[in-house]
Amino acid sequence: MKIAIIGCTHAGTITANQVLTNHPDTEVTIYDKNNNISFLSCGIATYLGGVTKNIDDMFYSSPETLSKLGASIKLEHEVTSVDLKNKSLTVKDLNSGDVTEDHYDKLVVTTGSWPIIPDLPGIHNPNVYLCKNYNHAKKLFEVAKDAKNVVVIGGGYIGVELVEAYSKQNKNVTLIDGTDRLLSKYYDQKYTDIVTKDFEKHNVKLAFDELVAGFEEGADGGVVVKTNRGSYSADMAILCIGFRPNTSLFKGQLEFNADGSIKTNAYMQTSNPDVYGAGDAVAVHYNPTNKEAYVPLATNAVRQGVIAGTNLFGNTMTYMGTQSTSGLQLYDYAMSSTGMTLESAKAAGFDADAVTFEDNYRPEFMPTNAKVIGTVVWDRSNNQILGAQFMSTYDISMYANAVSVMIQNRNTINFMAMVDMLFQPNFDRPFNFINLLGQQAVAKATK
Repeated sequence: MKIAIIGCTHAGTITANQVLTNHPDTEVTIYDKNNNISFLSCGIATYLGGVTKNIDDMFYSSPETLSKLGASIKLEHEVTSVDLKNKSLTVKDLNSGDVTEDHYDKLVVTTGSWPIIPDLPGIHNPNVYLCKNYNHAKKLFEVAKDAKNVVVIGGGYIGVELVEAYSKQNKNVTLIDGTDRLLSKYYDQKYTDIVTKDFEKHNVKLAFDELVAGFEEGADGGVVVKTNRGSYSADMAILCIGFRPNTSLFKGQLEFNADGSIKTNAYMQTSNPDVYGAGDAVAVHYNPTNKEAYVPLATNAVRQGVIAGTNLFGNTMTYMGTQSTSGLQLYDYAMSSTGMTLESAKAAGFDADAVTFEDNYRPEFMPTNAKVIGTVVWDRSNNQILGAQFMSTYDISMYANAVSVMIQNRNTINFMAMVDMLFQPNFDRPFNFINLLGQQAVAKATK
């Protein structure tokens, strides 16, 4: 069987590895218009902040590795058109300009996503940058060496991580966001207020409720970011306002969701039975709502890649969906979340409630300790858990993973309150913090 894979970051890399490890005689051809594969873009902020010293360590595979498995790797080759009816691809060599045609038996669409670039005056100013891939990261690292004033546009995960990275280097950083607070999709205000105070303590200028209207050339050769409420001069501005799926090749040939992502079934199979999709190009099944959603995360991409690579030889593995579980480290605080906030749960139509609880993560007789803030959201009609958030100077990332499993399994706050967890004074209390949070929720629900 001949398999063609278009795109080779997370989902494409994992799909190819899955296919060739289990079916080494398969003919696999990979097309990617970049000059590299498998770059962990989630770690860009660690590199820009000096935590990761070598950017080349952020690849978890290589063309050589996949070639040894038997793949034919075509880097800097762009698939310019696809004919699904005739199972053919038109491919342009970006170096020579040569155009060729290829055919396949099964196709895997792992074309990923691209940063949203608004159509604004001056958007093509050379001092306006993107933050998505390996080449972006290298460029940002070099440019930032001489930059004193940095504007970051967008207060999501990538934006706030870049703000922290540059503020730690004593640069004058401004964060612009169109909403009234940062990280609002993932955390309640109690949490984002703490981050806001931390940013202000590190001299970050916060410009909330401001919409970027355009960009102008600065008097010193930099860039001026114009908003509906003011203007900000900078040596560099970075767009971090979100991503869109790269799916234009398949318009009119595959079924799409309203957000531009490709529809797939639980086997990662598209509306064409010989075409599978994975990663940022496709939607995910979002378990808290039991509906499809666009959640471009590496965790989703690698799981979908395994499933697509398996099912190309017969539909035997199904996708379990996602809770959009995620985390980040900002200054001294670890933050993690899974599922929905109370605000998003109510917006989705749930009769939802939430409780927030604070406590030390282990007994007071231990020589050191740390406060943990936790929130759990549930459906009042059946007490089913819909989401949770955690924050502490202690590493609470695994708390969100534990609750993620509970959401996956449709457990209730009653289950959370009493489920068995270990006790050892070095690690937690006789009731783990998650148990205590669940007990607070049960107490509120039964009033």
